[in-house]
Amino acid sequence: MRALVGLWRWRHNPLRRKTDLVEAWVALVAVLLIAVAVPLAGFAVGGLTRGALLQSVREQREVRHEVAGTVIKKVSRPPVDPDPETSSARDRHSRVLAEWTAPDGTTHSGTVLAALVSPDPGDRFRLWTDEHGQVVGRPLDDATASTHAALAGIGAAVAVAGLVEGARRLVVWRIVLQRYDRWDQAWEKAGPDWGRTGTGL
Repeated sequence: MRALVGLWRWRHNPLRRKTDLVEAWVALVAVLLIAVAVPLAGFAVGGLTRGALLQSVREQREVRHEVAGTVIKKVSRPPVDPDPETSSARDRHSRVLAEWTAPDGTTHSGTVLAALVSPDPGDRFRLWTDEHGQVVGRPLDDATASTHAALAGIGAAVAVAGLVEGARRLVVWRIVLQRYDRWDQAWEKAGPDWGRTGTGL
């Protein structure tokens, strides 16, 4: 922002260097890009992601079906899971041997996770299968799809802002290097004995 203020202050200053104006203009362009391109990128990526995810939700709902399972017996717990996140999610479920009828009418059985704290034989629970009765995950819902799309949009906006700021810093770095080169050239023109000029030494 200092460079933007400097753009106004340096307009008629005789000490103004060309690089001062370039640096101020680069800062102004960066601010405008961040103000305009960042939100546009976020909305565009978020919208495209949301559309793709909602399409995936529709496709999953077409091929995944919720069916009723019947507990045959409870299965002993698996070994302790070292990941606390997955183990806490599994604590709300029980591993059971169950049977269910697929949408195509065939009967299936197997070990599945049931949303039952203490299952007894004959208890019923809901599970998701494909058309042939194979157990699948619950389809993505609209709210989760929208949340993922929003996060993708935010990520894209942050990435664009980082690219703009990185480009601005790169340009300013090049400007500073040019200034140093010009100072070195001016120093060489002055000569190594500039302090003794005319003294006869």
